[in-house]
Amino acid sequence: MTRPLDRAADGRPAAPVRILHLGLGGFFRAHQAWYTEHSPDAAAWGVAAFTGRRREPADRLAAQDCLYTLVTRTPDGDRHEVISALSAVHAGTDHAAWSTYWRRPELAAVTLTVTEAAYATWPSGGLDLGREDVRADAAALEADPSAPVTTVAGRLLAGLAARRRAGCGPVAIVPCDNLPGNGELTARIVRELAEATGTRRLRAAAEHASYVTTVVDRITPSPTERDAEAVAAATGRADAAPVVTEPFTEWVLSGDFPAGRPRWEEAGARFVTDTGPYARRKLWLLNGGHSLLAYAGPLRGHTTVAEAAADPVCHAWLEQWWDEAARHLDSPEAETAAYRASLLTRFADPGIRHTLAKIAEDGTQKLPVRLLPVLRAERARGALPPGAIRVLASWLLHLRGHGAPVRDAAAPPSTGPLREATRTVLAALDPRLGEDAALVDAVAARAAEPA
Repeated sequence: MTRPLDRAADGRPAAPVRILHLGLGGFFRAHQAWYTEHSPDAAAWGVAAFTGRRREPADRLAAQDCLYTLVTRTPDGDRHEVISALSAVHAGTDHAAWSTYWRRPELAAVTLTVTEAAYATWPSGGLDLGREDVRADAAALEADPSAPVTTVAGRLLAGLAARRRAGCGPVAIVPCDNLPGNGELTARIVRELAEATGTRRLRAAAEHASYVTTVVDRITPSPTERDAEAVAAATGRADAAPVVTEPFTEWVLSGDFPAGRPRWEEAGARFVTDTGPYARRKLWLLNGGHSLLAYAGPLRGHTTVAEAAADPVCHAWLEQWWDEAARHLDSPEAETAAYRASLLTRFADPGIRHTLAKIAEDGTQKLPVRLLPVLRAERARGALPPGAIRVLASWLLHLRGHGAPVRDAAAPPSTGPLREATRTVLAALDPRLGEDAALVDAVAARAAEPA
Protein backbone atom coordinates (compact mmCIF):
# COMPACT_ATOMS: atom_id res chain seq x y z
CA MET A 1 0.00 0.00 0.00
CA THR A 2 1.46 3.35 -1.00
CA ARG A 3 0.67 6.85 0.16
CA PRO A 4 1.14 10.15 -1.73
CA LEU A 5 4.08 12.43 -1.12
CA ASP A 6 3.32 15.01 1.53
CA ARG A 7 5.32 18.08 2.59
CA ALA A 8 4.43 17.69 6.24
CA ALA A 9 5.62 14.08 6.34
CA ASP A 10 8.29 13.91 3.63
CA GLY A 11 9.68 17.38 2.96
CA ARG A 12 9.90 20.90 4.25
CA PRO A 13 7.57 23.87 3.72
CA ALA A 14 7.71 25.49 0.30
CA ALA A 15 10.30 28.29 0.32
CA PRO A 16 9.59 31.75 -1.11
CA VAL A 17 10.35 31.82 -4.83
CA ARG A 18 13.64 33.58 -5.55
CA ILE A 19 14.85 31.38 -8.42
CA LEU A 20 13.13 30.91 -11.77
CA HIS A 21 13.99 27.91 -13.92
CA LEU A 22 13.25 27.00 -17.53
CA GLY A 23 13.44 23.31 -18.47
CA LEU A 24 11.69 21.06 -15.96
CA GLY A 25 13.53 17.86 -16.86
CA GLY A 26 15.29 15.15 -14.92
CA PHE A 27 18.73 16.72 -15.15
CA PHE A 28 17.62 19.98 -13.55
CA ARG A 29 15.91 18.08 -10.74
CA ALA A 30 19.01 15.93 -10.15
CA HIS A 31 21.41 18.84 -10.39
CA GLN A 32 20.49 22.52 -9.80
CA ALA A 33 17.47 21.65 -7.64
CA TRP A 34 19.63 19.18 -5.69
CA TYR A 35 22.28 21.84 -5.00
CA THR A 36 19.59 24.24 -3.81
CA GLU A 37 18.07 21.53 -1.62
CA HIS A 38 21.45 20.90 -0.01
CA SER A 39 22.36 24.54 0.56
CA PRO A 40 22.20 25.49 4.24
CA ASP A 41 19.90 28.42 3.41
CA ALA A 42 17.50 26.35 1.26
CA ALA A 43 14.51 27.47 3.33
CA ALA A 44 14.93 30.97 1.86
CA TRP A 45 15.36 29.92 -1.79
CA GLY A 46 12.35 28.38 -3.51
CA VAL A 47 12.36 27.56 -7.23
CA ALA A 48 9.51 28.14 -9.66
CA ALA A 49 10.16 25.87 -12.64
CA PHE A 50 8.65 25.91 -16.12
CA THR A 51 8.61 23.11 -18.67
CA GLY A 52 9.93 23.68 -22.16
CA ARG A 53 6.52 23.38 -23.82
CA ARG A 54 4.79 20.20 -22.63
CA ARG A 55 2.36 20.42 -19.72
CA GLU A 56 2.70 16.86 -18.45
CA PRO A 57 5.82 17.19 -16.23
CA ALA A 58 4.34 20.23 -14.50
CA ASP A 59 0.99 18.53 -14.02
CA ARG A 60 2.59 15.46 -12.46
CA LEU A 61 4.63 17.52 -10.02
CA ALA A 62 1.81 19.91 -9.17
CA ALA A 63 -0.35 16.93 -8.19
CA GLN A 64 2.21 15.96 -5.53
CA ASP A 65 2.86 19.48 -4.18
CA CYS A 66 6.05 19.88 -6.27
CA LEU A 67 7.84 17.12 -4.34
CA TYR A 68 9.69 14.26 -6.02
CA THR A 69 12.04 11.43 -5.13
CA LEU A 70 15.65 11.59 -6.23
CA VAL A 71 17.07 8.08 -6.54
CA THR A 72 20.87 8.02 -6.37
CA ARG A 73 21.90 4.69 -7.84
CA THR A 74 25.12 3.20 -6.45
CA PRO A 75 26.74 -0.25 -6.66
CA ASP A 76 25.61 -0.79 -3.06
CA GLY A 77 21.97 0.01 -3.82
CA ASP A 78 19.63 2.94 -4.27
CA ARG A 79 19.44 5.96 -1.97
CA HIS A 80 16.07 7.72 -1.88
CA GLU A 81 15.67 11.39 -1.03
CA VAL A 82 12.61 13.61 -1.29
CA ILE A 83 13.53 16.99 -2.81
CA SER A 84 11.58 20.04 -1.60
CA ALA A 85 13.39 22.75 -3.60
CA LEU A 86 10.51 23.31 -6.04
CA SER A 87 7.92 25.73 -4.71
CA ALA A 88 5.88 26.05 -7.93
CA VAL A 89 5.71 24.40 -11.35
CA HIS A 90 4.17 25.65 -14.58
CA ALA A 91 3.74 24.69 -18.21
CA GLY A 92 6.10 26.56 -20.49
CA THR A 93 3.15 28.05 -22.33
CA ASP A 94 2.01 29.95 -19.20
CA HIS A 95 3.50 33.28 -20.29
CA ALA A 96 1.47 35.27 -17.77
CA ALA A 97 2.98 33.36 -14.84
CA TRP A 98 6.46 33.61 -16.39
CA SER A 99 6.18 37.39 -16.60
CA THR A 100 4.75 37.70 -13.09
CA TYR A 101 7.79 36.07 -11.49
CA TRP A 102 10.12 38.45 -13.32
CA ARG A 103 8.27 41.41 -11.83
CA ARG A 104 8.89 40.24 -8.27
CA PRO A 105 11.63 42.31 -6.54
CA GLU A 106 12.85 39.24 -4.61
CA LEU A 107 13.69 37.25 -7.77
CA ALA A 108 17.48 36.81 -7.85
CA ALA A 109 18.44 34.15 -10.41
CA VAL A 110 17.09 32.51 -13.56
CA THR A 111 18.55 29.11 -14.45
CA LEU A 112 18.19 27.17 -17.71
CA THR A 113 18.41 23.53 -18.83
CA VAL A 114 16.91 23.57 -22.32
CA THR A 115 19.38 21.50 -24.44
CA GLU A 116 21.97 22.88 -26.84
CA ALA A 117 19.58 23.05 -29.79
CA ALA A 118 17.13 25.32 -27.96
CA TYR A 119 19.51 28.29 -28.03
CA ALA A 120 18.78 28.59 -31.78
CA THR A 121 22.30 29.56 -32.77
CA TRP A 122 24.46 29.35 -35.83
CA PRO A 123 27.63 27.22 -35.51
CA SER A 124 29.45 30.55 -35.07
CA GLY A 125 27.45 31.13 -31.89
CA GLY A 126 25.18 33.97 -33.00
CA LEU A 127 21.40 33.84 -32.90
CA ASP A 128 19.89 32.36 -36.05
CA LEU A 129 17.73 35.30 -37.04
CA GLY A 130 16.55 33.41 -40.12
CA ARG A 131 14.57 30.91 -38.06
CA GLU A 132 10.82 31.36 -38.25
CA ASP A 133 10.31 31.18 -34.48
CA VAL A 134 13.09 33.70 -33.83
CA ARG A 135 11.67 36.12 -36.40
CA ALA A 136 8.21 35.70 -34.90
CA ASP A 137 9.48 36.51 -31.41
CA ALA A 138 11.34 39.59 -32.64
CA ALA A 139 8.20 40.88 -34.37
CA ALA A 140 5.99 40.11 -31.37
CA LEU A 141 8.28 41.86 -28.89
CA GLU A 142 8.71 44.87 -31.16
CA ALA A 143 4.94 45.28 -31.29
CA ASP A 144 4.35 44.49 -27.60
CA PRO A 145 7.15 43.65 -25.11
CA SER A 146 4.64 41.69 -23.02
CA ALA A 147 3.54 39.46 -25.92
CA PRO A 148 3.85 35.65 -25.53
CA VAL A 149 7.04 34.27 -27.09
CA THR A 150 8.47 30.78 -27.54
CA THR A 151 12.26 30.83 -28.01
CA VAL A 152 14.80 30.85 -25.19
CA ALA A 153 16.12 34.27 -26.19
CA GLY A 154 12.55 35.55 -26.49
CA ARG A 155 11.50 34.30 -23.07
CA LEU A 156 14.55 35.80 -21.40
CA LEU A 157 14.20 39.13 -23.18
CA ALA A 158 10.47 39.33 -22.41
CA GLY A 159 11.21 38.59 -18.75
CA LEU A 160 13.97 41.16 -18.53
CA ALA A 161 11.73 43.76 -20.17
CA ALA A 162 8.94 43.02 -17.69
CA ARG A 163 11.39 43.30 -14.80
CA ARG A 164 12.82 46.60 -15.98
CA ARG A 165 9.33 48.08 -16.51
CA ALA A 166 8.47 47.06 -12.95
CA GLY A 167 11.47 48.98 -11.62
CA CYS A 168 13.16 45.88 -10.16
CA GLY A 169 16.91 45.37 -10.05
CA PRO A 170 19.02 43.10 -12.26
CA VAL A 171 19.14 39.33 -11.85
CA ALA A 172 21.66 36.63 -12.68
CA ILE A 173 20.91 34.46 -15.72
CA VAL A 174 22.56 31.05 -15.28
CA PRO A 175 22.50 28.72 -18.32
CA CYS A 176 23.36 25.10 -17.45
CA ASP A 177 23.56 23.45 -20.87
CA ASN A 178 26.59 21.78 -22.48
CA LEU A 179 27.90 24.73 -24.43
CA PRO A 180 31.31 26.36 -23.97
CA GLY A 181 31.00 29.88 -22.61
CA ASN A 182 27.27 29.36 -22.11
CA GLY A 183 26.92 32.60 -20.15
CA GLU A 184 28.49 34.69 -22.90
CA LEU A 185 26.48 32.81 -25.52
CA THR A 186 23.21 33.48 -23.70
CA ALA A 187 24.05 37.17 -23.34
CA ARG A 188 24.78 37.29 -27.06
CA ILE A 189 21.53 35.74 -28.23
CA VAL A 190 19.44 37.93 -25.92
CA ARG A 191 21.24 41.08 -27.12
CA GLU A 192 20.97 40.06 -30.77
CA LEU A 193 17.25 39.45 -30.44
CA ALA A 194 16.88 42.86 -28.78
CA GLU A 195 18.81 44.44 -31.66
CA ALA A 196 16.54 42.66 -34.15
CA THR A 197 13.50 44.32 -32.61
CA GLY A 198 15.02 47.76 -33.22
CA THR A 199 13.62 48.88 -29.85
CA ARG A 200 15.83 50.89 -27.52
CA ARG A 201 13.95 49.77 -24.41
CA LEU A 202 14.50 46.13 -25.29
CA ARG A 203 18.20 46.75 -25.92
CA ALA A 204 18.38 48.24 -22.42
CA ALA A 205 16.42 45.29 -21.00
CA ALA A 206 18.97 42.83 -22.41
CA GLU A 207 21.61 44.50 -20.24
CA HIS A 208 19.47 44.29 -17.09
CA ALA A 209 21.19 41.09 -15.95
CA SER A 210 24.50 39.44 -15.30
CA TYR A 211 25.17 36.31 -17.34
CA VAL A 212 26.88 33.49 -15.45
CA THR A 213 28.96 30.82 -17.21
CA THR A 214 28.71 27.26 -15.90
CA VAL A 215 29.93 23.70 -16.34
CA VAL A 216 27.50 21.00 -15.21
CA ASP A 217 27.88 17.26 -14.88
CA ARG A 218 25.64 14.49 -13.56
CA ILE A 219 24.54 11.56 -15.70
CA THR A 220 20.75 11.44 -15.43
CA PRO A 221 18.85 9.10 -17.76
CA SER A 222 15.33 9.87 -18.90
CA PRO A 223 12.78 8.58 -16.35
CA THR A 224 10.75 5.44 -17.03
CA GLU A 225 7.55 4.03 -15.58
CA ARG A 226 9.63 1.34 -13.89
CA ASP A 227 11.34 4.03 -11.84
CA ALA A 228 8.02 5.00 -10.24
CA GLU A 229 7.24 1.35 -9.50
CA ALA A 230 10.66 0.83 -7.91
CA VAL A 231 10.29 3.95 -5.73
CA ALA A 232 6.87 2.82 -4.55
CA ALA A 233 8.19 -0.62 -3.66
CA ALA A 234 11.23 0.76 -1.82
CA THR A 235 9.65 3.68 0.05
CA GLY A 236 5.90 3.05 0.22
CA ARG A 237 5.34 6.44 -1.44
CA ALA A 238 3.51 7.03 -4.69
CA ASP A 239 5.64 9.29 -6.90
CA ALA A 240 4.69 9.94 -10.51
CA ALA A 241 7.84 11.99 -11.19
CA PRO A 242 10.94 10.36 -9.66
CA VAL A 243 14.43 10.95 -11.04
CA VAL A 244 17.26 8.40 -11.12
CA THR A 245 20.84 9.67 -11.16
CA GLU A 246 24.44 8.72 -10.40
CA PRO A 247 26.39 9.67 -7.25
CA PHE A 248 28.86 11.91 -9.12
CA THR A 249 27.92 15.57 -9.54
CA GLU A 250 29.81 18.73 -10.49
CA TRP A 251 28.81 22.38 -10.86
CA VAL A 252 31.38 25.05 -11.72
CA LEU A 253 30.24 28.68 -12.00
CA SER A 254 31.82 32.00 -12.94
CA GLY A 255 29.98 35.30 -12.76
CA ASP A 256 28.15 37.79 -10.59
CA PHE A 257 24.86 37.41 -8.71
CA PRO A 258 23.70 41.01 -8.18
CA ALA A 259 20.63 39.99 -6.13
CA GLY A 260 22.28 37.15 -4.19
CA ARG A 261 22.12 33.38 -4.45
CA PRO A 262 21.91 30.24 -2.29
CA ARG A 263 25.12 29.09 -0.63
CA TRP A 264 25.58 26.47 -3.34
CA GLU A 265 29.29 26.20 -2.58
CA GLU A 266 28.44 24.56 0.74
CA ALA A 267 26.61 21.88 -1.26
CA GLY A 268 29.71 21.28 -3.38
CA ALA A 269 29.49 23.84 -6.20
CA ARG A 270 32.70 25.64 -7.16
CA PHE A 271 32.99 29.33 -8.04
CA VAL A 272 35.98 30.13 -10.25
CA THR A 273 37.27 32.98 -12.41
CA ASP A 274 37.62 30.81 -15.53
CA THR A 275 35.43 27.80 -16.36
CA GLY A 276 37.32 27.09 -19.60
CA PRO A 277 39.55 24.21 -18.42
CA TYR A 278 36.60 22.49 -16.72
CA ALA A 279 34.38 22.97 -19.78
CA ARG A 280 36.90 21.60 -22.26
CA ARG A 281 37.64 18.57 -20.11
CA LYS A 282 33.97 17.78 -19.63
CA LEU A 283 32.78 18.53 -23.19
CA TRP A 284 35.59 16.66 -24.95
CA LEU A 285 36.01 13.68 -22.65
CA LEU A 286 32.56 13.00 -21.20
CA ASN A 287 30.26 14.47 -23.85
CA GLY A 288 32.59 13.67 -26.74
CA GLY A 289 32.92 10.13 -25.43
CA HIS A 290 29.16 9.89 -25.17
CA SER A 291 28.77 11.01 -28.79
CA LEU A 292 31.29 8.42 -29.95
CA LEU A 293 29.40 5.65 -28.17
CA ALA A 294 26.01 7.01 -29.30
CA TYR A 295 26.89 6.71 -32.98
CA ALA A 296 29.41 3.84 -33.00
CA GLY A 297 27.79 1.69 -30.29
CA PRO A 298 24.53 0.94 -32.15
CA LEU A 299 26.55 -0.22 -35.17
CA ARG A 300 27.74 -3.03 -32.89
CA GLY A 301 24.27 -3.76 -31.53
CA HIS A 302 24.38 -1.75 -28.28
CA THR A 303 21.55 0.38 -26.87
CA THR A 304 23.01 1.86 -23.67
CA VAL A 305 26.25 3.53 -22.62
CA ALA A 306 26.97 0.70 -20.18
CA GLU A 307 26.63 -1.95 -22.91
CA ALA A 308 28.91 -0.05 -25.28
CA ALA A 309 31.49 0.73 -22.57
CA ALA A 310 31.69 -2.98 -21.72
CA ASP A 311 32.51 -3.86 -25.35
CA PRO A 312 36.33 -4.11 -25.67
CA VAL A 313 36.18 -2.70 -29.20
CA CYS A 314 34.15 0.36 -28.17
CA HIS A 315 36.38 0.74 -25.11
CA ALA A 316 39.45 0.90 -27.35
CA TRP A 317 37.77 3.49 -29.59
CA LEU A 318 36.92 5.55 -26.52
CA GLU A 319 40.52 5.51 -25.28
CA GLN A 320 41.73 6.45 -28.76
CA TRP A 321 39.46 9.51 -28.84
CA TRP A 322 40.43 10.48 -25.30
CA ASP A 323 44.13 10.28 -26.20
CA GLU A 324 43.53 12.78 -29.00
CA ALA A 325 41.46 15.12 -26.86
CA ALA A 326 43.84 14.97 -23.88
CA ARG A 327 46.69 16.35 -26.00
CA HIS A 328 44.84 19.65 -26.19
CA LEU A 329 43.60 19.99 -22.61
CA ASP A 330 45.26 22.45 -20.23
CA SER A 331 44.51 20.34 -17.14
CA PRO A 332 47.40 18.63 -15.29
CA GLU A 333 48.13 15.21 -16.79
CA ALA A 334 47.41 13.37 -13.53
CA GLU A 335 44.07 15.15 -13.16
CA THR A 336 43.08 14.24 -16.71
CA ALA A 337 44.04 10.60 -16.13
CA ALA A 338 41.97 10.47 -12.95
CA TYR A 339 39.00 12.02 -14.75
CA ARG A 340 39.25 9.46 -17.55
CA ALA A 341 39.35 6.62 -15.03
CA SER A 342 36.28 8.00 -13.27
CA LEU A 343 34.43 8.23 -16.57
CA LEU A 344 35.08 4.57 -17.32
CA THR A 345 33.54 3.66 -13.97
CA ARG A 346 30.57 5.95 -14.54
CA PHE A 347 29.97 4.78 -18.11
CA ALA A 348 30.14 1.11 -17.10
CA ASP A 349 27.43 1.32 -14.41
CA PRO A 350 24.55 -0.87 -15.70
CA GLY A 351 22.21 0.64 -13.11
CA ILE A 352 22.27 3.97 -14.98
CA ARG A 353 20.34 3.11 -18.13
CA HIS A 354 21.55 5.95 -20.34
CA THR A 355 20.30 5.21 -23.84
CA LEU A 356 22.50 5.83 -26.85
CA ALA A 357 19.47 6.93 -28.90
CA LYS A 358 18.85 9.84 -26.51
CA ILE A 359 22.48 10.96 -26.58
CA ALA A 360 22.48 10.71 -30.40
CA GLU A 361 19.79 13.41 -30.75
CA ASP A 362 20.73 16.79 -32.26
CA GLY A 363 24.25 15.81 -33.28
CA THR A 364 24.47 18.78 -35.63
CA GLN A 365 24.30 21.05 -32.57
CA LYS A 366 26.42 18.90 -30.26
CA LEU A 367 29.39 17.83 -32.35
CA PRO A 368 30.73 21.34 -33.07
CA VAL A 369 31.50 21.83 -29.37
CA ARG A 370 32.29 18.24 -28.40
CA LEU A 371 34.49 17.24 -31.34
CA LEU A 372 35.55 20.06 -33.66
CA PRO A 373 38.01 21.91 -31.39
CA VAL A 374 40.09 18.73 -31.08
CA LEU A 375 39.73 17.87 -34.76
CA ARG A 376 40.87 21.34 -35.83
CA ALA A 377 43.86 21.21 -33.47
CA GLU A 378 44.85 17.80 -34.83
CA ARG A 379 44.52 18.92 -38.44
CA ALA A 380 46.60 22.02 -37.65
CA ARG A 381 49.48 19.72 -36.70
CA GLY A 382 49.01 17.68 -39.87
CA ALA A 383 47.30 14.67 -38.29
CA LEU A 384 44.25 12.74 -39.44
CA PRO A 385 43.04 11.72 -35.95
CA PRO A 386 41.47 8.24 -36.10
CA GLY A 387 39.31 8.77 -32.99
CA ALA A 388 37.67 11.94 -34.31
CA ILE A 389 37.34 10.39 -37.76
CA ARG A 390 35.51 7.43 -36.24
CA VAL A 391 33.02 9.76 -34.52
CA LEU A 392 32.34 11.59 -37.78
CA ALA A 393 32.05 8.37 -39.81
CA SER A 394 29.69 6.84 -37.27
CA TRP A 395 27.58 10.02 -37.22
CA LEU A 396 27.42 9.95 -41.02
CA LEU A 397 26.18 6.35 -40.91
CA HIS A 398 23.64 7.33 -38.25
CA LEU A 399 22.30 10.05 -40.55
CA ARG A 400 22.14 7.50 -43.38
CA GLY A 401 19.86 5.25 -41.33
CA HIS A 402 22.25 2.97 -39.45
CA GLY A 403 21.82 2.75 -35.69
CA ALA A 404 19.50 4.90 -33.60
CA PRO A 405 16.63 6.78 -35.26
CA VAL A 406 17.59 10.28 -36.41
CA ARG A 407 16.14 13.05 -34.25
CA ASP A 408 17.97 16.15 -35.39
CA ALA A 409 16.03 19.10 -36.81
CA ALA A 410 19.21 20.53 -38.35
CA ALA A 411 20.48 17.26 -39.85
CA PRO A 412 22.15 17.82 -43.25
CA PRO A 413 21.35 15.73 -46.34
CA SER A 414 23.27 12.46 -46.22
CA THR A 415 21.96 10.38 -49.12
CA GLY A 416 23.72 9.61 -52.37
CA PRO A 417 27.27 8.41 -53.08
CA LEU A 418 29.26 8.02 -49.88
CA ARG A 419 32.06 10.47 -50.58
CA GLU A 420 29.69 13.23 -51.68
CA ALA A 421 27.49 12.63 -48.66
CA THR A 422 30.59 12.81 -46.45
CA ARG A 423 31.58 16.16 -47.91
CA THR A 424 28.06 17.54 -47.44
CA VAL A 425 27.79 16.35 -43.86
CA LEU A 426 31.21 17.71 -42.87
CA ALA A 427 30.45 21.04 -44.53
CA ALA A 428 27.30 21.31 -42.41
CA LEU A 429 29.48 21.30 -39.30
CA ASP A 430 32.05 23.69 -40.80
CA PRO A 431 32.39 24.62 -44.50
CA ARG A 432 36.18 24.30 -44.20
CA LEU A 433 35.85 20.64 -43.26
CA GLY A 434 33.97 19.94 -46.47
CA GLU A 435 36.87 21.45 -48.41
CA ASP A 436 39.47 19.30 -46.61
CA ALA A 437 39.88 16.53 -49.20
CA ALA A 438 42.13 14.37 -47.02
CA LEU A 439 39.65 14.49 -44.17
CA VAL A 440 36.68 13.78 -46.45
CA ASP A 441 38.50 10.76 -47.88
CA ALA A 442 39.43 9.47 -44.44
CA VAL A 443 35.88 9.79 -43.05
CA ALA A 444 34.34 8.18 -46.15
CA ALA A 445 36.84 5.31 -46.00
CA ARG A 446 36.10 4.73 -42.31
CA ALA A 447 32.34 4.79 -42.97
CA ALA A 448 32.78 2.13 -45.67
CA GLU A 449 34.46 -0.28 -43.23
CA PRO A 450 32.52 -2.79 -41.14
CA ALA A 451 31.95 -1.78 -37.52
